[in-house]
Order: sequence, then C-alpha cells, then structure tokens
Amino acid sequence: MATRDLAVGVIFLIQTVVGILGNFSLLYHYFFLYFTGCRPRSTDLIVKNLIIANILVLFSTGIHNTMMYFGLYHIISDFGCKIFPYARGVGRGVSIGTTCLLSVFQAITISPRNSRWAVLKGKAAKCIIPSIVLCWVLQILVNIIFPMFLTSSLSNKNITNRKSFSYCSAERHDKTRDSLYAALLSFPDVLFLAFMLWTSGCMVFILYRHKQRMQHILRTNVSSTSSPESRATKTILLLVSTFVCCNTLSTTFHIVLSLFDNPNNLLLNITSGLTLCFPSISPFLLMAREQSIHGLLCQCKEHKVPPSYE
Repeated sequence: MATRDLAVGVIFLIQTVVGILGNFSLLYHYFFLYFTGCRPRSTDLIVKNLIIANILVLFSTGIHNTMMYFGLYHIISDFGCKIFPYARGVGRGVSIGTTCLLSVFQAITISPRNSRWAVLKGKAAKCIIPSIVLCWVLQILVNIIFPMFLTSSLSNKNITNRKSFSYCSAERHDKTRDSLYAALLSFPDVLFLAFMLWTSGCMVFILYRHKQRMQHILRTNVSSTSSPESRATKTILLLVSTFVCCNTLSTTFHIVLSLFDNPNNLLLNITSGLTLCFPSISPFLLMAREQSIHGLLCQCKEHKVPPSYE
C-alpha cells in the first residue's frame, strides 16, 4: 500500500468517524428528549431527517473510500459500484433539500405578523412530513442514473469505451449527453441552494429589523439576552452558510467530474472530501443550538406533555 493512499485513507476515516459520532450523538440526544417526555419542536423532525441523510452520506462515501484506500478494493463488486454512489447521491440530495426546508420553516417562524410569510405560519408545520417524503422520492428517482450506468472496473475487461472513476467505471457518452446528465443531477441542488440563500437573506433582514425595534423601545436598557427564536435562527443561518460553502464547491466538482472522460484521483478525492464536510460538521453546529443538558431538563419539566408534532 502506497504512503499516499494510506494518508488519504486516514483522512477519509477521520472525517467518517467524527461525522458518525456527531450524528449518532445528536440522534441519541433527540431520543433522550423523546423518552423523557419532552414536547418536541416542529423543527426536530426536520433535523432528524437531516441526521439520517448525513449518516447515509457518511456510510456510502466515507466507508466506501476508506475501504478502497486501505487496500480493500477487491470487495468493491458491481453491486458496490452501483449502491454506494446511489446511496451517496440520495443522501446528499436529501441533505440539501432538508437544510432548505429547515431554512424556509425558520424564516416563516420568525416572520412578523404583518408580513407575507405570516399567512403560512399555521400551515407550515403540516407541510413538513409531505415535504420530507417528496424530497426522498425526488432524490430516489433522480439518482437512479448511478446504478444504471456504473459497474466495477475489475469486472470489465474492455474499459477503452468506458469512463473510469478509480475502481468503478461508467459508459462513455458524447458531451451533449454528459451535459444533460450533469444538468439533471445538479438542477435540484442549484435550486435548493438559491432558495436557501433567499430565505437566509430574509432571516437576516428580519433579525436586523427586530434589533432596531428593540433598540428604539429600550433605548439605553437593551437586554443582552436573545430570545430562543433568535438563537435558533442564528444557528440555522450558520448551518446554512456552512452548507452553502461546502455544497457549492461539492456541486461544482460533481459537474466537472461528469464532464471529464477520465478524471484523476486528486479530483475524485477532493470531490469526496467536500461531500463529507457538511455531514461531519453539521451535527456539531446543531448541538450548539441547545444551551445545556441541565437547561433542557428544566425546560422538559416545565413543558412535560405527551409527545406530538404540531
């Protein structure tokens, strides 16, 4: 095993282990709140869906690449070359859609009563489950392209007319077809990213107006503590900002990959590393939204009711 391959494998392993520990810790946190009788927030269901999507990406990309660079490429059969990229595409797409949904829901939640968003406040919570189901169905259908064309390079003796992706390969098409496939896969990502930027701008504007009103009302006696909605919004803005940075780069590299006939290992590694960034970082950003276990337990005692989503 080459030293370079070992180093790359260790990087993927660290990203994967950190991400899996973070996401499972956050998932345990939500299960703990559920079984202690705390009333869940509407956004909790969205966050749980994001955790599942993150875990899917970490297992399909991180473990797959780690095994490959640790010399276990011989177990990557046709099934592995079809299922791992497919699961990564579905998980990544659901992660983008869920983060967009979280951003939209928070923008509606903090909007003032006289805004256009106010009409949607009563209906937003009821749309969460249908939106999540629609997101999964859309990604399952769009990413079906991966198992259709990808096979193992080890099982293909004739690879002259195939596009190589390390130990997997795909049918080589003309540039027009490749561009259409790239557009099909990237269109939902670009649409969700644009929508997130718009809702993030709305939230920043709402928070700025709220701060101005508080300064006008209280003048010299401005409270140093912020409301739970304000803290949650700031965390979600940080989450969305991180997401946009990671996934803009990731989407760009995925488009480049689809257009290259035989992309080199460096390009493949950078793309995989960028894909793993957000699933590894996001659980720790979401954990920062909660004040402390003691504060949560106190909140639970005050609002202990049978669990139900509004």
